[in-house]
Amino acid sequence: MLKNIDRKTSKTYVGFTKNISERLRKHNSNKGAKSTKGYKWIVIYKKRFISKNDALSYEYSLKKDKKKRLKLLNDFIESKN
Repeated sequence: MLKNIDRKTSKTYVGFTKNISERLRKHNSNKGAKSTKGYKWIVIYKKRFISKNDALSYEYSLKKDKKKRLKLLNDFIESKN
């Protein structure tokens, strides 16, 4: 899960990748997903999976579960304080 770092309003993005650093570089250079363009991002949560199917299933559920995303965001913010 990514969080924007350069705006007043907090925005998160959830996605699947095999290479986090490359995907983050693309998002931060406006070559990633359409919804990430115009923002600078940091990784605030990552999780590894044995199978791509499991990873995509988790990604889908996390995209739909706003409460869980908010909890992950708050956990990240608390860890920084």
